[in-house]
Amino acid sequence: MKAIIQDKYGSADVLEFREVEQPAAGDDDVLIEVHAAGVDPGVWHLMTGLPYLVRVMGFGFSVPKIRVRGRDVAGTVVAIGRNVTQFRPSDAVYGICDGAFAEYACGKAALFAPKPDNLTFEQAAAVPISAMTALNGLRDVGNLAPEQKVLIIGAAGGVGSYAVQLAKGFGGSVTAVCSTSKADLVREIGADDVIDYTREDFTAGERRFDLILDTAGRRPLSQLRRALTADGTIVIVGGEGGDRWLGGFQRQILAPLHALFGKQKLLSLMFKERQQDLLTLKGLIEAGKLRPVIDRTYPLGEAAQALRYLEQGHARGKVVLTVR
Repeated sequence: MKAIIQDKYGSADVLEFREVEQPAAGDDDVLIEVHAAGVDPGVWHLMTGLPYLVRVMGFGFSVPKIRVRGRDVAGTVVAIGRNVTQFRPSDAVYGICDGAFAEYACGKAALFAPKPDNLTFEQAAAVPISAMTALNGLRDVGNLAPEQKVLIIGAAGGVGSYAVQLAKGFGGSVTAVCSTSKADLVREIGADDVIDYTREDFTAGERRFDLILDTAGRRPLSQLRRALTADGTIVIVGGEGGDRWLGGFQRQILAPLHALFGKQKLLSLMFKERQQDLLTLKGLIEAGKLRPVIDRTYPLGEAAQALRYLEQGHARGKVVLTVR
């Protein structure tokens, strides 16, 4: 089969499109014929090995342990392990597994769910990691309650575009932070108000928010606290920016120290991959309460170009690879 392979860490130049052996399903696995795969910042971190904390966390210190990139996937089941009972060959599914940038991918059945009926495979591949991250951040960590004032930083990105919709659906009053060119998009998907960060510093104003979900990862925590109510909550998502050692993850490490002073809660999102969340998202999507926003699609062989585009930071929503 054809796949996107890397044998060393580096820029998108290290990615190669070549033939590799097709994976086989283990006892608890499903083998998927891949139709589409999502591209997200996590793929970039695993490609570059940056920050170095990523390597220490077990992904390979000097070279990547997993050679085929990609984790978000949508496709058709072609084989199942002997312990798998919830899927059958020909089922259309979406979910998370290692090695999604390939014609075939194999992963635990517990991290897949039936594809939402009203989505194409390309749309479904844009959902799992980003939408699940937004759901975990708002519902599980942020404990969002109806009528709370919610600020979504990075609202037009992959996670942010889902967070705006989910926060609105949960009954929040949603303010989105994004650039000028993306303001129309975040309004279209449900934001009640928009702050253009190129023109306004929301941390210097008088507005206060009950919950801040920060997916952009570059503002100091001390600044973010200025925009928070006295007993509000900040949820830090991801680790963008920062140095080569810790990257933006240093904010997640420091958050508990800031939370020692006052009633404000500064929390880090430790992403949990769960089939139940995929089923919850499927229900919301089929009910018309949530939809993926896709900026661009690229064929599988152009994965390097897709990652270069994502790295520029201009994507409106998700970037997706089409396989077949």
